[in-house]
Amino acid sequence: MATRRSSARSNVTPLPRRATRARASPAERETRVNLAACYRLVAYYGMTDQIYNHISARVPGEHGRFLINAYGMLFEEVTASSLVKIDSDGAVIDDSTGLGVNPAGFVIHGAVHEARPDAACVIHTHSRAGMAVSAQKEGLLPLTQHAMRFWNRIGYHDYEGIALDMDERARLARDLGRHDAMILRNHGTLTLGSTIRQAFELAYYLERACQAQIDAMAGGRPLNIPPPAVCEKTAQLFDRPNRPAHTRDWPALLRLLDRIDASYRD
Repeated sequence: MATRRSSARSNVTPLPRRATRARASPAERETRVNLAACYRLVAYYGMTDQIYNHISARVPGEHGRFLINAYGMLFEEVTASSLVKIDSDGAVIDDSTGLGVNPAGFVIHGAVHEARPDAACVIHTHSRAGMAVSAQKEGLLPLTQHAMRFWNRIGYHDYEGIALDMDERARLARDLGRHDAMILRNHGTLTLGSTIRQAFELAYYLERACQAQIDAMAGGRPLNIPPPAVCEKTAQLFDRPNRPAHTRDWPALLRLLDRIDASYRD
């Protein structure tokens, strides 16, 4: 048995890597580490879809340039140096892996980054719960406190097929508007933020809200939906500036990753 396992491992081709640390500015290096951490966290919380889906981040100080995952790496494999630098059209500028990027990924991300200069990070997922809610006509219901933070603060984009058509970008941007979250109907979810931490916070709680909605509906009992005024009050409380979580949750999450596997920093 030991011999067979060893033989199987020897057939796995390791990913080619070359150093990017020397070429990256300190600001880019910090963004790379935080973005790699975000990939690992999305994997840790079960929101991945094998090698598909993307999280993108703007490169500090480089207009129209972004970091995104290499096409062929699982989210749990992503490291700071493996992230691919691309331009606003999705063309590769720097790729330490040689794997390139998935062109479908940046159709969606490029549309958001172009329409929303305030979006430093964009997260798109195909989680089980997110896809389930995206297939429901009512969309996200204010059934839980997590869901109420998105009250009147989430967009919806109708499904047009696999996102390969560049002309869909305009409609994606229109449907997102000024929201920081969107449900892509029959597809999945999307969040953005002025920081990587903020985009992840929204992605995490949107996922939890979707999970709770599916669970509550599966219970087969009447659903209790709070009055609109209560939903709006709750959303405003989440919107308030200078919440302590804004500075405390991300360091805690990085400590979690460091205990599990600190290789995301490589």
